[in-house]
Amino acid sequence: MSTLRNKVQLIGNLGNDPEIITMDSGKKLAKFSIATNESYKNQQGERVTDTQWHNVVAWGKTAEIIEEYVTKGKEVAVEGKLTTRSYDDKEGNKRYTTEVVCNELLMLGSK
Repeated sequence: MSTLRNKVQLIGNLGNDPEIITMDSGKKLAKFSIATNESYKNQQGERVTDTQWHNVVAWGKTAEIIEEYVTKGKEVAVEGKLTTRSYDDKEGNKRYTTEVVCNELLMLGSK
């Protein structure tokens, strides 16, 4: 059961091209967001699509693969864990963000 702790699996489409950052050490970081869609019928019987956006970060070899092959609109499957971190914005306000730290990526759809 411990393998189920803090495990996230999502399939969605990239909203923008990934942002690639190269650290001083040479290690790469990829940041991107994916949209997941869920459809259901409301009380009036109309089909409604609910879109959720998820922030994703990937490090190392995974980030290098993303840099080379993944672009806006591509469908991907990601697996990883949820993390929440805080930072201070330009006005000095504390902000929180939740991200999926990707440890596996699968490119879906056509080439």
